[in-house]
Amino acid sequence: MAETRESLLEHFRKVRAELMASIEGLSDAQMMETTVDGWSVKDNLAHIACWDDLRADEVTRMSAGHASALLMTPEQNDVFNDMMYQLRREWSLVQTRWELQHSRQRLLDAIAAADPRAFDPSLYGEAGLLTTHDAQHAEYITNWRRRLRY
Repeated sequence: MAETRESLLEHFRKVRAELMASIEGLSDAQMMETTVDGWSVKDNLAHIACWDDLRADEVTRMSAGHASALLMTPEQNDVFNDMMYQLRREWSLVQTRWELQHSRQRLLDAIAAADPRAFDPSLYGEAGLLTTHDAQHAEYITNWRRRLRY
């Protein structure tokens, strides 16, 4: 069943608010620690920003009537995520925060302008369009904060 523009916009705003709540009150030094399963909080945010950019492009692509460019196997997904981590890990915290905000706005803008065809989740492969990606990373960060008592 296709999602609606309104439900998608609400969903992406809600999960972003949850992600931001998971990092609230962290110092810059805590955001840079590579102790969240080998990544830093900053790395997690850069990862989310990357996928927001890709998802925005996918929504635009689907609106134009084209096929997905992101139908990856689990192995391809792992390789891609590692490559994106390597390319983005030297970003400053300032840039990462900018990327996170900018990429989510691109996604919201793509959804707001999308053709109804773009709301068909079957076009997006296993990940679908209604992703829980922010929530997963918010959970990683929340659990990390509990372990370290941050």
